[in-house]
Amino acid sequence: MNRFVQRHPVWSVIILLGAILLLWLIVSPWPAWLEETIDRKKVFINAVFNGVTLGALYFLVASGFTLIFGLMRNVNLAHGSLYLFGGYLGYTVSDYTGNWYLAFLVAFIAMAALGIVLQIGVFRRMEGEELRQTLVTIGISIVLADVMLWIWGGDFYQVETPDWLYGAIDLPIITGFKSDGTAVYMKYPAVRIFILVASIIVGILMWLALNRTRIGMMIRAGVDDREMLSATGVRIQLVFVAVFALGAGLAGVAGVVGGTFQALAPGVDTRFLLASLVVVIVGGMGSIPGAALGAVLIGLSEQLGSVYVPTYAVVTTFLIMVLVLAFRPQGLLGKG
Repeated sequence: MNRFVQRHPVWSVIILLGAILLLWLIVSPWPAWLEETIDRKKVFINAVFNGVTLGALYFLVASGFTLIFGLMRNVNLAHGSLYLFGGYLGYTVSDYTGNWYLAFLVAFIAMAALGIVLQIGVFRRMEGEELRQTLVTIGISIVLADVMLWIWGGDFYQVETPDWLYGAIDLPIITGFKSDGTAVYMKYPAVRIFILVASIIVGILMWLALNRTRIGMMIRAGVDDREMLSATGVRIQLVFVAVFALGAGLAGVAGVVGGTFQALAPGVDTRFLLASLVVVIVGGMGSIPGAALGAVLIGLSEQLGSVYVPTYAVVTTFLIMVLVLAFRPQGLLGKG
């Protein structure tokens, strides 16, 4: 059994989730005439969808983090601040111009520029010194938090959703039946479905860029043996600056996404930094599919935990991380 888990971590997780769902269906059958049972089904299905869409947001944040921390081995504990800073900038641009799309562009460019400053001014001077990187980036995150508190205050902000994403859409999932036998379909916020689709597209593009392009091969080669790659004439530092800028820019974009269906406020940066750390550890350092799998698992554990065991919702998230570290320290899809 343990050997199967090690060889097929993804299928192991899928089988586990399937077994949990099957147990739920067996213990609580779905007679359409029992309204109480139907309500429980609605709560469960909504919690699952909320967990998956929250995982999509976590993936957008963690995908940049896995490039910087998992792939380049740069310990950037200011990544959560990049998320919140990008969200605040996106809110300001959207509120001032009324253009939701411009908010994404400004947040990406601004955070990418800040990422370039961090890479050149901090990480290039401390290559291989993880403790110094940790301490310095903690200090940077504290400074950025104070700057954001000074500019935007302690209020809650939310990015305005464009008109075409307002309201809910019908999903092909039957949640019950009317008295005349007509099926009732599940309604779900359109903005969350959009975020899920956008996250899937971003993940596919990142995986293709890292595994099917020349620049992706240079990045992976530079991480493994930068001296040898530099000897071939590749300007490895320029490549690393570009990767850091991309990771920071993705954090800014995630901030706008998060600010669209959640609130932006002081303290959110710490929450998403911790979530990114857990996602990267669970999924495997430097693995884009691993980040996606880890994000979905963490999102589901948070939402299902908050519904069924609200007192221990946070515990379930870290319990997953502990189990992964105990049985597969390199992460579910990390290289051994």
